[in-house]
Amino acid sequence: MESTLGLEIIEVVEQAAIASARWMGKGEKDIADEVAVEAMRSRMA
Repeated sequence: MESTLGLEIIEVVEQAAIASARWMGKGEKDIADEVAVEAMRSRMA
């Protein structure tokens, strides 16, 4: 069970990183944060 939870957490973080990468590259920290949070919420739902 612990390994499954760990993998799920990794997937959530990975999706957040992918979603925010474009905006971080453009220097848009606030937008990057918003899309990362939305990706995490979406993945956990």
